[in-house]
Amino acid sequence: MQLTGPEILRCMETPIPSNPDRKPNIIITPFNKKCLGSNSYDLHLGNELKIYKHTLPYGMKPVIEFNPNKKYSMRDWFVDNTSYTRYIKHPEEFDIRNPQFLLDPCDERSHETIDIIIPENGLILSPDIGYLGHTVEYTETYNLFPYIDGKSSVGRNFILNHHTAGRGDDGFCGQWTLEIKVLYPTVVRPNMRIGQIYYEQFIGDRKPYNKNKSSHYNGQMGPTPAAIIPIEKIKQRQK
Repeated sequence: MQLTGPEILRCMETPIPSNPDRKPNIIITPFNKKCLGSNSYDLHLGNELKIYKHTLPYGMKPVIEFNPNKKYSMRDWFVDNTSYTRYIKHPEEFDIRNPQFLLDPCDERSHETIDIIIPENGLILSPDIGYLGHTVEYTETYNLFPYIDGKSSVGRNFILNHHTAGRGDDGFCGQWTLEIKVLYPTVVRPNMRIGQIYYEQFIGDRKPYNKNKSSHYNGQMGPTPAAIIPIEKIKQRQK
């Protein structure tokens, strides 16, 4: 069952003797009661982004600093006229479907990043790039199942704030990394509302994330690149 907004608040205000340091089941920092909804809490975009270095075509900018008084064109995505001219002549070299931009989930070299700070006036994101962002909020969850999703207004601007990774775990502590993708060139600003966190009850014995030796992201702060996906030997069923 999903927790209501008032129940989320009650869980935040109730210490639990069996939790570490008698912590409540839900911790959200910073917390603003105005962000508490009917059955969720609003989350906000932090001011840091990362992109995988290997996915950025040479000569292109990962973002454009937003100026509301400027008229933009494709030229603004390029660091200089030489790069833009090459794009005009050889667009296939800048097409993200080009295998030269492949990501290998099992290779650490694919996960080298470029760090980006979002200024107060905002940045324009490209539809051709995937961005790792993070929530302003740090959360801890015990004895409950947390997950995040986009807000309606975020979705109606065609901003996707996570790719399959919106599900959290009992025991997770940290900021949430966001896998951001936009359909159109889109302005994002620090502290804008980017999603919502929900909580559900679960059935069964606990296996807390913060006590699981195989967990990769507990305690994460800021946008956190992917851990290497291992290749495991699994015995195939005989026909």
